[in-house]
Amino acid sequence: MSSDRRRLLRAARFALHLITVALVVVTTVRAVVDGAEVLPAALAAGGFLAWYGAGAAFAHGRAASWWLVGLGAIWTAMLALSPEFVWLSFPLLLLAGHVLTARWSALFAAVVLAAAIVAPHLHGIEVTFAHLAGPLLGGGFALAVSLGYDALLRDAVEREELIASLLRAQQEMAELQDELARTQRDAGAARERTRLARDLHDTIAQELSSVSLLARGGDADRMPQIDALAQHSLTELRRIVAALAPAELEGTALAGALQRLLDALAADTGIRTELDVDEAPPALPTSVEVTLLRIAQSALANVRQHSAAELVRVVLAGEGDRAVLQISDDGRGFDTTALEVRTRSYGLIAMRSRLRELGGELRIDSAPGEGTTVRAEVGR
Repeated sequence: MSSDRRRLLRAARFALHLITVALVVVTTVRAVVDGAEVLPAALAAGGFLAWYGAGAAFAHGRAASWWLVGLGAIWTAMLALSPEFVWLSFPLLLLAGHVLTARWSALFAAVVLAAAIVAPHLHGIEVTFAHLAGPLLGGGFALAVSLGYDALLRDAVEREELIASLLRAQQEMAELQDELARTQRDAGAARERTRLARDLHDTIAQELSSVSLLARGGDADRMPQIDALAQHSLTELRRIVAALAPAELEGTALAGALQRLLDALAADTGIRTELDVDEAPPALPTSVEVTLLRIAQSALANVRQHSAAELVRVVLAGEGDRAVLQISDDGRGFDTTALEVRTRSYGLIAMRSRLRELGGELRIDSAPGEGTTVRAEVGR
């Protein structure tokens, strides 16, 4: 509960205590003036205030209900001393609406009002309309105020609990959003690491392997090719770090980049090459061109190192809403089942992963002595 409501509640309780004490003092004085004996009246008033103070300080829950019943019993005994104590019915009714449930407070109010109406008659006082209307109207008003105040208090407590619950939910939502942001950052970092690993494998690693093969040949005439590959690897590394498009694609179409790859392969190995591109080559997004180029680089690197092929043919075509890149060689081939079972080729994994991210697929057809065909399809 907020500090403002706490202060309001304390003020209301203090006002009730003050009214009760004032009524006890006034009614006791009037009772003595009206002829009641001083000592019994004073003792009754003291007992009423002592019981009232003890309950106000310590009675809670079910104990508060029994405390109010005891206070009503003391008040009933006081009515036997003087009808002036009828006025103490008002604080009793104010307490009833706060301490008891609605049903029990109504029953308690009926008993109190009946006692307040009957008390003058027991003391030989003629009961008039004022004796009836006063307790009924005043008591009913006191009970209504008490019940209304208690309803407002419960509503305030429920509102405070609702606000606290909403604040907790808001805090949990903020924590969840922070966790989601951290997860997204981690996922982004993982994707970036995967991209770098694939790019390094498909470009730098493959070209360094070519440099190594050329260097082992010990042919001085190969030095310009070694230098060209090294320079290209350096350029490609800078592109990868900057997350730019591949150097081969800068200012040219994919078909031109594929032709340069084939020319380099023919110059380095003597393998004959062919490039077959549709007359109207498919217009592809940069991401698709990069993926197909990387697949071609990886596949041609495998041809260079493992196939012992004499001819490599690359086809770039459009089939409906899909772009197709096919690399075929007439080399020694291999058992694709054995490859899938016994090896974990990173190049193969990288090619399939790249295509899967774009909704494409990779198919490899090969058999010992029958060459190899790598076919990549991706939507454009």
